[in-house]
Amino acid sequence: MEDDSQSRLLKSLQERIADLAVKMEKMKMAEYVQLLNHPWRLLYINFIAGLGRGVGIAVGFTILGAIILYFLKHLVLLNLPWIGGFIAEIVQMVQLKIGS
Repeated sequence: MEDDSQSRLLKSLQERIADLAVKMEKMKMAEYVQLLNHPWRLLYINFIAGLGRGVGIAVGFTILGAIILYFLKHLVLLNLPWIGGFIAEIVQMVQLKIGS
């Protein structure tokens, strides 16, 4: 009986170890550890990633700003009273600040 329970326990442990090995391979743990052993490569990769994010943010903000300005331009051309009044207040505030 004891041999049977030990063999089942060993088989269960072997299955779990194999499952863990497969999961670690999917996580690319070896590549990550290797990357941690080369800090200059890690810095280089993070630097390039940061440049990419910065350029993406700049391009995205430019496109978003252009779209907003395009719609604001069309709203001003419609000559809606509440938008004209709002823009007039902004212009008046700017003129007061410049005059002070």
